[in-house]
Amino acid sequence: MGTPEGQVTNRDVAERLALMARLLGIAGEDRYRIAAYERAARQIDRLSLPVAGLDGEELTRIPGIGERIAGQIREIAATGTFGELKDLQAAIPGSVVELLGVAGVGPKTLHVLYGELGIRTLDDLEQAVKGHRLRALSGFGAKKEEAIRRGIEQFRKRSNRMTRPQADAVLAALPDGRYMVAGSYRRGSSTVGRLAIVVAGNGSAAGDRIPTDAVVDVRFAEPGRCGTALLCATGSAGFLERLGQVAARQGYRLTPDGLVETANGRLQEFASEEEVFSFLGMETVPPELREDRGEIELALRHALPDLVDLSDVRGDLHAHTTWSDGRQSLEDVAEAGERRGYEYIVITDHSSRVRPEALLKQQAEIERVNRRHDCRLLAGSEVDIKSDGSLGYENRVLADLDLVIASVHSGFSQDQDVLTRRILTAMENEHVDIVGHPTGRLLGRRPPYAVDLERVIAHAAATGTALEINASPHRLDLEDIYIRQAKKEGVKLAAGTDAHRNGEFANMRYGILLARRGWCTPDDVLNTLSLSALLEWTS
Repeated sequence: MGTPEGQVTNRDVAERLALMARLLGIAGEDRYRIAAYERAARQIDRLSLPVAGLDGEELTRIPGIGERIAGQIREIAATGTFGELKDLQAAIPGSVVELLGVAGVGPKTLHVLYGELGIRTLDDLEQAVKGHRLRALSGFGAKKEEAIRRGIEQFRKRSNRMTRPQADAVLAALPDGRYMVAGSYRRGSSTVGRLAIVVAGNGSAAGDRIPTDAVVDVRFAEPGRCGTALLCATGSAGFLERLGQVAARQGYRLTPDGLVETANGRLQEFASEEEVFSFLGMETVPPELREDRGEIELALRHALPDLVDLSDVRGDLHAHTTWSDGRQSLEDVAEAGERRGYEYIVITDHSSRVRPEALLKQQAEIERVNRRHDCRLLAGSEVDIKSDGSLGYENRVLADLDLVIASVHSGFSQDQDVLTRRILTAMENEHVDIVGHPTGRLLGRRPPYAVDLERVIAHAAATGTALEINASPHRLDLEDIYIRQAKKEGVKLAAGTDAHRNGEFANMRYGILLARRGWCTPDDVLNTLSLSALLEWTS
């Protein structure tokens, strides 16, 4: 079925070409041919003008696009794909291609696994690893086999989990009713297995109208018992076990219906969670902290941290525009900032897509936009950390920017020490303010690259560099345990949406959820600062 040209975006075209490169790698084709498709995909993804409407001659004027690939781009614009790609997809089972999602398995590795061992599925790969058959292959070994084993574990954990937007969509489709969301979703987890909701009432409430195939667990509770019902449905298991011990010391047993007095079986009911905590002599523990990481002890002492809230955020530190790969103008960004009541948004277009001379023009345009809006745009950049740790711009260019994010966008397969040293070297540059999406993960699509975050956090503390909490729901990078470790080391965290489109600024809520899971207060998060305080910090 054809796809109208107006509906085919540059990202669509780039993804088809990148897929072609991966399939050619699995098939063991010539590396120069593979590189041609990879180069073409990068070029198309960087362009601001839509390629779907260009003819063959116009396409070949784009660096890296030859006549053959230009013709295939025209096919994608007309049909959504192209013939050679379809032939390769027919020749290589989809289950084989899915294995590229396993950490440690790239196209070259998969070519060997598929060609020499006949591995076609995740189960095949797992059995081969358990049987130590991989280490017998040329170019493999015990170390690579163990890395793939860990990759399989990660893949299985995330393959059946929803991103937060996917979970939001399920919740939005539920019928109206008196229900409360619980489970890992309420605790702010980056991904969600099944959703849990508590319905106040019996089966005549919203819960009985939820489709049977929905990934939702429903619990019913009488209104006067909703406190413990919601508490138990929210978890986590470790938190509830520790809370149960607190109740036991006071002569009670924690159940979804309430606190049962162990001496006589009398049930104490609670309409709200706050009542439960108060009854046990505790401060109410925010859902994001309920992971059995010391929060119970602090709640008993009424010494929990005052967690950062979305209302504390005064600006966004990571945004892309049409000057690189974004789909929003500078004017769009300023207007979005005003709607959100922000003091500032930092424009951080990619160094790989904006030449220094164009960056000067962008800075001049930012000044013009700022004269028309209350939300001030700051001139920044997301600068590539190259394979040797050097940066995508020279120091003379970086010195003129208000804020610099340094990020890894290539070389994900480097070993841990090399990749970690790249980031450490970048942090030593006096102009780098923030390390962007520190593990490079894409939830459900790409695992974290091998980086020693303990070394990165220690060096961030030594150099005064902030670490990003990337709020894109497809990244949510850093994880909460590392956010908390960074906080303990005195490292500032920088929440940024990485917004490429106007609606993505709302994703800040996901980043703040992660910050809260990492025990952050407003003082720990860089963009709770006023504009003047932020500029003082970056200077």
